[in-house]
Amino acid sequence: MNPKISDSVIARSFGGNETQANTERVVGTYGYMSPEYALDRLFSTKSDVFSFGILVLEIVSGSRNWGFVHTKHDNNLIGHAWRMYKEDRSMELIDSTLDEPVDPSQVLRSIEVGLLCVQESADDRPDMSSVVQMLGSEGALQKSKQPTFYWNGSHYQT
Repeated sequence: MNPKISDSVIARSFGGNETQANTERVVGTYGYMSPEYALDRLFSTKSDVFSFGILVLEIVSGSRNWGFVHTKHDNNLIGHAWRMYKEDRSMELIDSTLDEPVDPSQVLRSIEVGLLCVQESADDRPDMSSVVQMLGSEGALQKSKQPTFYWNGSHYQT
């Protein structure tokens, strides 16, 4: 009974040394899909990294990406997290209903890793083994670029 997070968007077998593929149709939940999959039906191991990054941001904030619209700037959770990060206000992203005290350095690191995972270009995202290493260490992280902010039903917008 050890829960695992897997196949958060799509499930498809890769053959041989294949690291990416195209699908015939888009399936999955738009709020978790990488831009390259939602737009071009191109998926890879980096597509799951994108979905994992959204999940990390949801856990920290206690909010869902899909359906979240900030009242002051109309961004979804990704855009809101990016704004807070750029304004050095990332701690404001933390779920206000948490009863337990949080370690600010761990929360900030989780947000930074989440933002690295939701980079618009798959090439800019870390692979999952790097994500695990980043979450389990204390070293400096590379700086995140501005991520893709939201899916509006027909395309991603920043």
